[in-house]
Amino acid sequence: MTELNGDSKDLRISRDKGEQGIIDRQKFIEEREVDIDWLKKCLYPNEAVKGNIEHYFGTAKIPIGLAGPLVIEGDHARGEFYIPLATTEGTLVASYNRGMTIIRKSGGCKVKIFEEGMHRAPMFRFTSLLEAQKFIDWLKENRKGMEDAVATTTSHGRLSEVDIYNLGRTVYVRFGFYTGDAAGMNMVNLASYSICKFIQKTYPNWIAVESFHLASKFCSDKKYSQINILKTRGKKVTAEVEIPRDILAEMLRTTPERLNSSFIDGTLSCMYSGATSNGFHAANGLAALFIACGQDVANLAESHADIWDLRLTEKGIYFAITLPSLIVGTVGGGTNLPTQKECLNILDCKGTGKSKKFAEIVAGVVLAGEISLVGAITSEEWVSAHESLGRNKE
Repeated sequence: MTELNGDSKDLRISRDKGEQGIIDRQKFIEEREVDIDWLKKCLYPNEAVKGNIEHYFGTAKIPIGLAGPLVIEGDHARGEFYIPLATTEGTLVASYNRGMTIIRKSGGCKVKIFEEGMHRAPMFRFTSLLEAQKFIDWLKENRKGMEDAVATTTSHGRLSEVDIYNLGRTVYVRFGFYTGDAAGMNMVNLASYSICKFIQKTYPNWIAVESFHLASKFCSDKKYSQINILKTRGKKVTAEVEIPRDILAEMLRTTPERLNSSFIDGTLSCMYSGATSNGFHAANGLAALFIACGQDVANLAESHADIWDLRLTEKGIYFAITLPSLIVGTVGGGTNLPTQKECLNILDCKGTGKSKKFAEIVAGVVLAGEISLVGAITSEEWVSAHESLGRNKE
């Protein structure tokens, strides 16, 4: 039992990891005169959430809407896809659905993955500048030993990059890994730890290491950073479509010229404000997909940065978005939960060999959302749409 200090008495929460523990925790809350009838409904069996949560007592119910079809011509995702989106924001599903309709009427979007890899960046602090330089030279000569250290921890991942950055006596080593169909956080942690143990055992002058940390903040885990925009953490994906002028007029009630003006002025605004990207709301679609499909929602901090590219064309306008650091997986973690597995199955994206397909679909969804929102803003329909669809009047 774990003791907590209550207002008038000691309260105890069961540490039991089985079904009885769930019941005990529910009773603990109800004894405080809190109604949790909805939290208690449709519980997962305890075994189903093992490894996903601790101190389990209830389930959050988030509405899931269906948008689509989204037509994609990618290297891994090809055809029509219906997209499950979990959200509590009115207008979101309708807006993304409209963007997908525009993409479909324009012949579909093309999508491509350019880079992929998950990174971890240990930090080594040395007693002198000379020792830091010696360590850098040694690292460049011992790549094979590091690769072998990784091979002892996983059969699915491999070391793909060893990028070295130094700040005086401090050396940051950014290890990049190919992680297969997993997002790979736990995989790269274990692999990086194995590499660092190899370094500790074999570096001839380890005594010159003043301090060492397995996880510095240089890999920017769960944080936006410019290095992840440039070097990619996860997958770098681009989705593009050319939208004819008549479809813009019919579906968005706007023009290529107004969209292009919004793009130029908006990008200038982003630069002036120091915003992370020149897109509008990639985090909306990403969050809805991540929740529905069992992704680590905290990875939105890195994944949400989208870079727009708009160009006027003879027929209308070219529209593209790039997600430089999209972190998704189709095995492990939350993807094994029953609800999330079903959503991934709707997309035919559950399991081994499906992560690239899922990443291409995610990029197409973000593209649809950006198209719809910029149309709503330039046609001055954004506020009225939220008034009619997005307000839960009590």
